[in-house]
Amino acid sequence: MSVKSDGLTLDGERFKVLINQEEQYSLWPEDLESPAGWTQVGPTGARQLCLEYIESVWTDMRPLSLRRAMDG
Repeated sequence: MSVKSDGLTLDGERFKVLINQEEQYSLWPEDLESPAGWTQVGPTGARQLCLEYIESVWTDMRPLSLRRAMDG
């Protein structure tokens, strides 16, 4: 596995998609434990696959708390 100095894997490795309580998405190396406050959702696999999933579901970049404040 190729690893950068910050411990995250480089392109070509496997990733997972995470979401937090504010409904913000992130990629995370598949073999690392998800950080506190983040839950695995969607596919695991190639970086591009995960990015395509995020692009299809994360249509409003505003955090959940801001959306609720603006909409309600």
